[in-house]
Amino acid sequence: MKKQKLNSCYKKRGEAVNLSYRNTTPSFFEIADITIALKKIESHHPLSAKSLLNLAHIFQLSQELKDYFKKDFLDNSDYPILANLFSKLYTNKSITDRISKCILDEDTIDDRASKTLQSLRKKQKKLEQDIRAKLNDMLHSSTYSKYIQENIVTLRNDRFVIPIKEEYRSQIKGFIHDISNAGSTVFIEPISVFEMNNELNGLKKEETLEIEKILQELTELFSPYREELELDVTLIAQLDFIFAKAKFSNSLKATTPIITTKKEIHFKNARHPFIDKEKVVPISIDLGNDFSVLLITGPNTGGKTVTLKTVGLLTCMACCGLNIPCDENSSVYVFDQIFADIGDDQSILDSLSTFSSHMLNIVEITKQATENSLILVDELGSGTDPLEGANLAISLLDYFKEMGSLTIATTHYQELKQYALVTDGFENASVEFNLSTLSPTYKLLVGIPGKSNAFAISRKLGLDEAIVAKAQSFMTSNQIDIENLLKNIYDNKSSLEKEKLQISQELERISNLRKSLEKENKELKQQEQDIIQHAKIEARNILIQAKEDANHMIKEMSSSTNRKDLENARNTLNVKIKEIPLTAMTNTIHPLTNSKNALEAKDIKPNMEVFITSFGQNGIVLSHVSKSNEVQVQVGNLKMNVSVAFLTLPHKTNKNTSSSAVNNTSVSSISKTRMIKSEINVIGLHVEESIFVIDKFLDDASLSKLQTVRIVHGKGTGKLRNRYSSIFKRKSSC
Repeated sequence: MKKQKLNSCYKKRGEAVNLSYRNTTPSFFEIADITIALKKIESHHPLSAKSLLNLAHIFQLSQELKDYFKKDFLDNSDYPILANLFSKLYTNKSITDRISKCILDEDTIDDRASKTLQSLRKKQKKLEQDIRAKLNDMLHSSTYSKYIQENIVTLRNDRFVIPIKEEYRSQIKGFIHDISNAGSTVFIEPISVFEMNNELNGLKKEETLEIEKILQELTELFSPYREELELDVTLIAQLDFIFAKAKFSNSLKATTPIITTKKEIHFKNARHPFIDKEKVVPISIDLGNDFSVLLITGPNTGGKTVTLKTVGLLTCMACCGLNIPCDENSSVYVFDQIFADIGDDQSILDSLSTFSSHMLNIVEITKQATENSLILVDELGSGTDPLEGANLAISLLDYFKEMGSLTIATTHYQELKQYALVTDGFENASVEFNLSTLSPTYKLLVGIPGKSNAFAISRKLGLDEAIVAKAQSFMTSNQIDIENLLKNIYDNKSSLEKEKLQISQELERISNLRKSLEKENKELKQQEQDIIQHAKIEARNILIQAKEDANHMIKEMSSSTNRKDLENARNTLNVKIKEIPLTAMTNTIHPLTNSKNALEAKDIKPNMEVFITSFGQNGIVLSHVSKSNEVQVQVGNLKMNVSVAFLTLPHKTNKNTSSSAVNNTSVSSISKTRMIKSEINVIGLHVEESIFVIDKFLDDASLSKLQTVRIVHGKGTGKLRNRYSSIFKRKSSC
């Protein structure tokens, strides 16, 4: 069930990634919580202008999302899951238009909301102008000017007043609404505007009542669509989440992992998503296939903890339906729980030591972990006596292994390295460290234990050699032998990894070179075909030019007395010219023997329609197959002998297809005379231009053996009519 649910998530995200590439990412804006607003609608309580705008924004965003998915260049069948979500969005343009017309912002109702509101505000504006005008007259009159503290009209308690000096307050008949902080100014509403202020306040109360009425009416508009609003909010949230995952995936250049039912993790070139892409060093890891416990060792700051966090974070991402920054075909199991004890939770206030803080986490893991859990532990058994800590760590790792969970742990303990070397289900790994620069390379080497390199690092950092030598002397010969053995294994593995990388790079280079050669070979073959085709076209053009030259010569000799012989010679020349290029073409083009439409000699019968590959057109078979394996075929008015190897099933013709014109360039260039129309129009041309066009038309018509032609021309001077009438008469007399 988990796998099916995750695969569904990945399908949605995959469609969103593809859709984003084709149509950018849709825009989402924040949607307010409408729970309270929907309850008010249900109880028919009027909503505030702000709440009404929030509801209208939901319909507006739904419409924008539907428009986004209805672009002409999108095929909804390519995105079936997203299409289902987009199609369920409900929109209501009439309501959104009504709200936008009536409400300017969350504090302002537009005058156009109702005619009554518009009338009330118009009266208010007129009355305010009258009050201000009357008070301004008082401010600038000679009678009251000496009593005025400042020449302004202001408001107090929603009533228009004027500022009067305190000592003259008794000189102005009216009502005092306020006194300044210093007491030198009193704000008096003159008795002359008292009634006008009363009337203005009355209009304002009417305005408030009208606004409440408008808000009630607008609220009722949403009453039938409470369920649609809730559905829209749910769908918008889903789409926002899906496209957010797609955008995140694109930013990481992440791939979709394979969700496997086998309890294992297989990451290829996994990268931590929070580390700079230009700096992160990818790691490859296999867990759960040959071993279930991976023990990572190496020096401090070498990248052991980064490896734990990378595996843990990418596994969580995959289980949440997110793409992960790995190479294609990486796979992961959906764990029921992922436990991690990473970092130091030492606390003075809680009286927790480093060891105690770690053990509290480990105890909880042992209580809650199952066979389908992933456990990540950093520096297992540290913070206490090394011997006891190492034995405790071995016992814990054995417990996790027997339980069946997958475990990755980091350590510096020599005992754990040795235990992993000789115990089934355990595997050592190390992170590479460059001693010459005292910097980690962050490369993970699975299969060999790593060294802490405490002595070498201390020596590089400048610790006195005598101190380092004395420290080394405390080690037993057995420990030294094991360290040397580990060093040799590490060096050999590192060397093999480098050679493997070089071989991989060389194989990739060879593969690229092979592809390049194949491409060049394909281009050379294409060039060969282009050259052959070009040569055929050139040959045809030469023959056409020769034919036109011959016609021109015969035309010039038309005045000869033996015109009939000349005409016969021209016809014979035309026949030879028609036959020569076709024969030449047949001999230069390679037969399409591998074509699935190729015909065999036994299948070819007279009156059968075939496609002549060497000519690029359909034709009709006129004869049986000869001993030389040839048949006579007619294309238009042309007859030719063609080898059976160049005949296939007929092609469907489409006169409007531009590609046919391109493919048959050579054919159209030589057979343009037989495609000539029987009528020509030279109205509007000069006599010299007309003669040239008509002569060419008549030559082509003669070559095409047209029995009747029609020349349309204007009246003009009659030169054209006289010229060609005499020619036609001579022709008919012959």
